[in-house]
Amino acid sequence: MALFNIRIYGLLLDNQQRLLVSDEFIKGNFFTKLPGGGLEIGEGTRDCLKREFKEETGLDVEIGKHIYTTDFFQISAFNNKDQIISIYYWVHANDISNLITKTKSFDFEPHQIADPAKEAEVFRWVEWNDLSKDTMSLPIDKIVIDLLKGNS
Repeated sequence: MALFNIRIYGLLLDNQQRLLVSDEFIKGNFFTKLPGGGLEIGEGTRDCLKREFKEETGLDVEIGKHIYTTDFFQISAFNNKDQIISIYYWVHANDISNLITKTKSFDFEPHQIADPAKEAEVFRWVEWNDLSKDTMSLPIDKIVIDLLKGNS
């Protein structure tokens, strides 16, 4: 049975105009995506994004303007029975000083990726001028970056 999988993502810029991205190791594969995650039953989209940011980054964020909602059919990269609907917002954080980030993509510790059944996540900042759809791994993220960069 096919299901809808609703994903909520946030775009966080720092004061140097860098975008926060998440490098992830999932099911033995490497992905660069935007921070966020799955909507849970009984949860609104903005509450979901606040929860996901807190769980993943430790940051308390305020949810800003809606950017984009998927307007085409997209099958899940992780489960070929789920249709993905992704919703994107700007997010703002007053204090990012405790956020641990890497400077190189996929800069995992060896133990984080030793077991392909495990998942790992590290964050890094991407300079706005270096950002393109090719920075991202997932199709909907690519569209959002193109939209923001004025390429759509």
